[in-house]
Amino acid sequence: MVISGDGSSRSKTTMWGWLLVGIGSLVLLGFLFTAFISHLLPPSNYTLIAVIQNDRYYCFLVPLTLPVVVVAVYFHWLSMKLFRHA
Repeated sequence: MVISGDGSSRSKTTMWGWLLVGIGSLVLLGFLFTAFISHLLPPSNYTLIAVIQNDRYYCFLVPLTLPVVVVAVYFHWLSMKLFRHA
């Protein structure tokens, strides 16, 4: 919450927010290309894209991370409940 009345602080916060959303979107698109889309493309002559296409780590990372995230969120919720009612 902005305490001062000037609008420059609010516009600066909005600018940083959009910048972080943009960076996060670019990282998400890059990961989606690396994990899924590059495997659907035909083999490439470029070494970087060929290395990404032959990688077998990141295509399994997200499906195997989802159960761990569910357990972590449950334990976070449980610890907050225990903290509030203690």
